[in-house]
Amino acid sequence: MSGASDWTERVDTTVAHPARRYDYWLGGKDNFAADRESGDAIAAAFPAIRTAVVENRAFLRRVVRVLAEEHGIRQYLDIGTGIPTSPNVHEIVQGIAPESRVVYVDNDPIVLAHARALLTSSQEGATAYVDADLRDPDTILADQALLATLDLTKPVALILVAVVHFLPDSEDPYGIVSRLLGALAPGSFLVMSHATTDGLAPELAKQIQAGRHGPGKLRDRAEFTQFLDGLEVLEPGIVSVAEWRAAGEPEPRPTFDQVAVWGALARKG
Repeated sequence: MSGASDWTERVDTTVAHPARRYDYWLGGKDNFAADRESGDAIAAAFPAIRTAVVENRAFLRRVVRVLAEEHGIRQYLDIGTGIPTSPNVHEIVQGIAPESRVVYVDNDPIVLAHARALLTSSQEGATAYVDADLRDPDTILADQALLATLDLTKPVALILVAVVHFLPDSEDPYGIVSRLLGALAPGSFLVMSHATTDGLAPELAKQIQAGRHGPGKLRDRAEFTQFLDGLEVLEPGIVSVAEWRAAGEPEPRPTFDQVAVWGALARKG
């Protein structure tokens, strides 16, 4: 992990970064002109983008609460955590079970600087922050902070929320997810959401698939489902993040076309 003193040297403010662009859409202040320009360009083609990111974040909050309350999960590995937006994973799960342990992973130094400053664990539990890239799962899994925080012989919830769609096929996203899951004990879970071409405006889908807004790939329902091969997908199955166990959320719920993000919770046997 890099020291807190050198993180500013690693920030390229001239290139949009997904975490900072997401922060901009959520109304945050930790973003730069390049992030806002990219965010506005996407919003011009997909005006509901802010609805999509808000619903994606709400999905994350609901699913980790379900894991903590209904499945007794006390260990969480959140990769691509993004700039902290309260309530964060550890705030939710430690509010239910104070002994819960959470590792956050991101490759943006701004995220890591905020995480170290803001994401304070309960006294009974623990949090750790790993400076690493999803594209390098072996580095993540071998990190000493992770290994000191999580016991990989016991179930862990792997959280990959709105991050895998930044990996084009050439970077072997299926192999990366499989490698991460393979290191986790039986009874572990995968929490995943992924932007999709399903329901998306054709022009925006074309722009994103062409790399106009950075590397990555939108995937349809069948391609998203492939990430869950060999896992038990829990109810309500593969659905819009806005619909995943959304009882009690404000009505009317956004349509799928307004969100264009698949979400699911699945268990490793």
